Amino acid sequence: MTDANGRWSIRKLALLLYPFTAAAVAINLFMLSLMGQAIGLPAISPVQAIVASIPLGVPACWWAGKWVRGMMDEADET
Repeated sequence: MTDANGRWSIRKLALLLYPFTAAAVAINLFMLSLMGQAIGLPAISPVQAIVASIPLGVPACWWAGKWVRGMMDEADET
């Protein structure tokens, strides 16, 4: 999962960051549902937010992996 230069791939970074990004997605979904009550939407339970964050955490961890890889590349340039 590393390239010829020994750098971590985006896939490896995404797998490492998945628990953190999925947890962030769950928190944001739950908070968004609480704010949605102001306009008449029902709130979801914390368990529903966690279940929904499992598939929604995949694109979030991919973007986080790309972001971290970019920061690592930028740090290597200096």
